Amino acid sequence: MESITIKSTQNPSIIKFEFSDFIAKNNNYEFKNIDETANSPLAKQLFYLPFVKTVYISGNFIALEKYSIVEWEDVQDDVASQIEEFVNKGGQIVIEEESKKKQPSTIYVEATPNPSVLKFVSNKILTKTPAEFKNIDETIASPLAKELFKFPFVKEVFMDENYISITKYAVTEWDEVTAEVRSFIKVYIENGNTVIDESLVQQMPQNEKNQEAYFDSLDTTSQRIINILEEYVKPAVQADGGNIAFESYDETDKRVKVILQGACSGCPSSTFTLKSGIENMLKDMLNDNDIKVEAVNA
Repeated sequence: MESITIKSTQNPSIIKFEFSDFIAKNNNYEFKNIDETANSPLAKQLFYLPFVKTVYISGNFIALEKYSIVEWEDVQDDVASQIEEFVNKGGQIVIEEESKKKQPSTIYVEATPNPSVLKFVSNKILTKTPAEFKNIDETIASPLAKELFKFPFVKEVFMDENYISITKYAVTEWDEVTAEVRSFIKVYIENGNTVIDESLVQQMPQNEKNQEAYFDSLDTTSQRIINILEEYVKPAVQADGGNIAFESYDETDKRVKVILQGACSGCPSSTFTLKSGIENMLKDMLNDNDIKVEAVNA
């Protein structure tokens, strides 16, 4: 049972009602009238007393300022009893919103082989599932991507693990905007805002092929191709701010189709990488010189 201690103050119009524990942990509150008491049921009730002018809630006490129509010594015990009864019946003193604590974040910038793309790397994991956003209408899964598209020079956004690859339009040079984008991402993360909703990312059409059921439904060669891409190719393209995703394998003409994302999409060197790197690797590891690799648009 809560027991309240009455304490006088240097202002004869104000008296304090102290609790044994903190009742307001995040903020100090001042209510001038009943219309301001939406987040304090107790303050609302106290304003029904005709002599209450102002209600203060802070730390471990409630302070009341009175009008001159009464003296505190005549009513303070009754007010204390009323507060005790309210609290002991489970009434809420104040409904506090948890203050968002800043989450220290480090963002550094890396160049990629694609001159249109920069890689913004975080010291925190941002997503477990790669996600590519071609325009603002596709950003339902990522509030951060939506905000980034509000920069007029942002063309595409790709996120994977601890980095964000941003593709810009040619009208702007990176050295003009890099610091601004880096600062924006850093502050956004530090303020505890949602970067990406993993559950919504899983539902994006581009990630249907990441599901275990899809993998299990494929032929053995397609499964081997996916495993090779995952183990040997993805780490390299991720380092460059991009991603490669398996699209299909045609057994008849031995054609492997892949989707290039992030910095790999539209990169001048991507064709060379596909032909001299990935295609030769698949030919060697699958022991089939007829294998062909081509990129398709996402």
